[in-house]
Amino acid sequence: MSNAPTLVWFRTDLRLADNPALRRAAERGAPLVCLYILDEGGDRRPPGGASRWWLHQSLAALAQDLARHSVTLHLLRGDPARIVPDLARRCGAGLVVWNRRYGAAERALDGALKNDLKAGGVAAESFNSHLLREPWQVKGAATGQPYKVFTPYWKASLALGAFEAPLPAPGGLTGWAGDVGGLPLDALGLLPTRPDWAGGLRATWTPGEAGARARLAAFLDRDIRGYAERRDMPAESVTSRLSPHLAFGEIGPRQIVQALAFARSAGDTPASERDEAKFLSELGWREFAYHVLFSHPALAREPMNPRFAAFPWHEDAGALAAWQRGRTGYPLVDAGMRELWQTGTMHNRVRMVVASFLIKHLGIDWRAGEAWFWDTLVDADPASNPFSWQWVAGCGADAAPYYRIFNPMLQGLKFDSAGAYVRRFVPELAALPDEHIHAPWQAPAGVLARAGVRLGQTYPRPIVEHGAARDRAMADYWASAEAT
Repeated sequence: MSNAPTLVWFRTDLRLADNPALRRAAERGAPLVCLYILDEGGDRRPPGGASRWWLHQSLAALAQDLARHSVTLHLLRGDPARIVPDLARRCGAGLVVWNRRYGAAERALDGALKNDLKAGGVAAESFNSHLLREPWQVKGAATGQPYKVFTPYWKASLALGAFEAPLPAPGGLTGWAGDVGGLPLDALGLLPTRPDWAGGLRATWTPGEAGARARLAAFLDRDIRGYAERRDMPAESVTSRLSPHLAFGEIGPRQIVQALAFARSAGDTPASERDEAKFLSELGWREFAYHVLFSHPALAREPMNPRFAAFPWHEDAGALAAWQRGRTGYPLVDAGMRELWQTGTMHNRVRMVVASFLIKHLGIDWRAGEAWFWDTLVDADPASNPFSWQWVAGCGADAAPYYRIFNPMLQGLKFDSAGAYVRRFVPELAALPDEHIHAPWQAPAGVLARAGVRLGQTYPRPIVEHGAARDRAMADYWASAEAT
C-alpha cells in the first residue's frame, strides 16, 4: 500500500454506491482527494439552467455523504485538462481515477489526460458506472458494426448474459489532509437568482443519492403497477421519474436492475412480468442512445440521415417563443411546455407530441427544440436528448418516419381523455367539459362563456391550423426528397 493519495474525479457519478472509481480508490488504501470540476474548458457542452440547479443540490448531497466518512469533496472550476494534472502533481497523487463518459469531446479529454498523467509518472484508471453495457460491447454479430435499430440491439445486449452486479458503497475511506484550494459551493454560481425560477423544481424533486434510492423504492413499491399499459397517461403517477438521478449518476442502471430483481424474487413488487419487461426496455432505450452517441458524436448538431442536412426549416421567432411559453393554442402541447418550465421535466408521451409539433406543425429545426430542452430539463442528457429529438424528426437512428405527424387533439383524447393533465398545467381551461378540453376553439360560444374562456384573451387561438400545418410539413418533406 502506498501513502501517496488517490485523486477521485467525480463527473456524472455523484454517488458512493456502485461507483467503481471510488471503490478502486478505497481498495488502494491511501488517502483520498475527491473533487468535482465545473468544466469551463474545451468544447465540452456546458450544462443548461435546470441542470445547473440540480447539480448544485446533488453536489451538496454528495459532499454530505462523503463528510460522514470524514472525506471532503473539493470543488473547482476551469479546464480539467489543466486542473487535474496540476492537482495530481501538487498533492503527490499515486493514482487518478474516474468513471467514463461517452461524448467525443469528453473521451478526447480523458485520453489526453491519461497520456499527460502518465508522462508525469502518475497512473490513471477509468471505469464504467453509467451504463449496463459499454457501447463497444454490443456489436452486430454478422457485421461487427454498431446497431442502428433498437430491437436487435437490445436483444443482442440481453443475449450477452446477466448484467454486472452493482458494487456496495465502500467503507474505510480516509481524506487527504492537504490544501486543494477548492471553492465553496455557492461560488460555482449554479443557482438562478434574478429571478429565482426554481421554486417548482424544489417542490418536485429531491436530488442526491438518498433521493434517488427513495424514488426507486417508491416506484417499485407502488408506481410500477400497470406500467406497460399506463405509462403513456400523463396524468397518472406511473413513470419512474428516475431519469435526472440517472443523468447525474446519483443511481446507476445496475442498481435499478438489481433492485427490480430483488423485489421480484421477494414478491415485493406489484409489477407484472409485462410491466417489468417494458421498464427494462426503457433502460435499454437509454443504453441505445449512448450506443448511438458513441458512434455518431455530432448527434446534437448533425442529422444522422444526410437527407435532412439541407431540409427547408422555417425560421419563426414568434412561433418558437409561443411554443416555449406554452401559448400555442393546443392544450396538450401547452400543458407539456408549462410542466417543463414549472417542474424541469415533462411526461415522455407529451415530449413526443410537443417535439412533433415544433418540427412538423411549425416547421422549426429540431435543433432549436433540443437546445431548449437542454436548458430547461433537469434530466437533460447528452445522449438521450439529441437522440430523441432526431427520432421525432425522422432523421436519427430507428427513427419514426418524418410523415408520422402527431395530431395533438387526438393524442389528448387518447392519453388524457378526462383532461386532468391539461387542467393541471393550463388552469385557464379547467372549467371546460371533457369533450372540448383538447380543442377549445371548436367549443360553442356558450360553453366557452360558461367556462370563463375567451379565446385570444384568456387562452390563445391555435397559432397554426392542424390540417394546413400538416400539408406544409409534407410539402417540405417531398421538396427535400426531390432535392436529394
